[in-house]
Amino acid sequence: MHQLPDPDPDLCRRLAADLHAAGFRSDRLRELWGSAADAAIGRGDALPARRAFARDDHPLATIARLFGIGDPVPAEAVAAAFPATGVAGLEALGAVARDGGMLHPQLLIRPQDWVDDTGAGQWWIASDLDEAALHGALPEDHVLGVGGASLTLAGLQLPVPTGRVLDLGTGCGIQALRARLFADAVVATDVSARALAITRLNALLNGVDGIDVRLGDMFAPVDGELFDRVVSNPPFVITPRTDEMPAYEYRDGGRIGDGVVASFVETVGRVLAPGGVAQLLGNWETKDGVDGLNRVRQWVAASGIPLDAWVIERERLDPVAYAQLWIRDAGTLPGSPEYDRMLGAWLDDFEARGVSEIGFGYVLLRRATGSARLARYERVLQPVAEAGLGAALARSLDAWDRVSGMDDAAVAASVLLTAPDVTEARHHLPGAEAPSVIELHQGGGFARVLEADPALAALVGACDGDLAVGVLIDAIAQLLDADAAALRADLVPRVRELLFIGMLRFAD
Repeated sequence: MHQLPDPDPDLCRRLAADLHAAGFRSDRLRELWGSAADAAIGRGDALPARRAFARDDHPLATIARLFGIGDPVPAEAVAAAFPATGVAGLEALGAVARDGGMLHPQLLIRPQDWVDDTGAGQWWIASDLDEAALHGALPEDHVLGVGGASLTLAGLQLPVPTGRVLDLGTGCGIQALRARLFADAVVATDVSARALAITRLNALLNGVDGIDVRLGDMFAPVDGELFDRVVSNPPFVITPRTDEMPAYEYRDGGRIGDGVVASFVETVGRVLAPGGVAQLLGNWETKDGVDGLNRVRQWVAASGIPLDAWVIERERLDPVAYAQLWIRDAGTLPGSPEYDRMLGAWLDDFEARGVSEIGFGYVLLRRATGSARLARYERVLQPVAEAGLGAALARSLDAWDRVSGMDDAAVAASVLLTAPDVTEARHHLPGAEAPSVIELHQGGGFARVLEADPALAALVGACDGDLAVGVLIDAIAQLLDADAAALRADLVPRVRELLFIGMLRFAD
């Protein structure tokens, strides 16, 4: 694929003005081509949207056909839809190429909504043409647009003001844009010069400054520098390292197995300032009988840097399901000779290296500044509404910092509130007066469900910001005819856990 020119800032401003004037927004597109067509676009099927615009010559329809779907459009219609940019301007940006009287898109540009606890907004995000526009498999140097994984990481980013942020493996730049909402400056790196050009285009298109793009692998472009935060959606897909296998820059990092994630975890501490946080998505293998989460624990220990670690495994796949997922991802269809050859190569690789399972999840690392270490490696496999997870992570880190420095007496002296998203469910056997199971349900965060005994349920229900935990425990002990000291020894550690996961909060 040809390299894109360095985007001209004035042309980017003109292009943004044309997109704005046409009303090129997510809500307008959904209105025009319908919710079913909008959902189909997300699945890589453009036909329903294409049919919706077949006889519409409105500028919004022209822009949607050209950059939303990736279809060729007559040059006259494009000129009418982009009066400020002009056809020549689009060609100078590398966004279109002329073939007779038709203009063929060289990029997709799509509106992308974002929402979190701090507010909502929208960007225009350019990326390379997808399988639907190309009518086939992706080229190896494809620059991916905004997919499920990138939205997940964007939502996981801590919505807290910070200084310098490193976006490692920036791709189309979505993480850099997200980070810049809270950061003073962002350095965005990638091994792909084309990806960096698209990142710069997206920054200019959305009027975002303070993003410095640099070419290079892993941490080489920032050697010797320190950052307050690092975010990365690295090319973590585990791909057989054979000559006949395609290696996609956006997903295949060129290492054996889960080596990209291992290298990141073992190295990132060197570029983190004290208290700095790194967040990434990744895969890890259960290999030779060693559980994947335990292997991540070994990588953290091998870093040689004091790190807090919170690793959350969200999904587990067997080798067959994992290979099928990523073969289909690039547009290779089941039943074809190419599909069977690639599946065989994947399974041969996993078998040769003793891999029995592959995990996917979130990694949060922090360069520790105190003596206490957060070391939490857990599986959270239930469905989660990912909007707002970044704020939940930030609250958990704040709670850990506070409660880890408190002895049990200090926890007992604390006044707490039950989080507003916590509910209680009681399950009774038919005819039974007392519940056989009491559950605490979390509506936000990681949607945890904890089984509780009557004492813990009573304590959580009584945390209304009035009385200290110790006073409440003493009262509950009296009601249950239990030993107060023993009940306090049982409940205070569980209060620590409820504070960390966000079911309880400090009243102040």
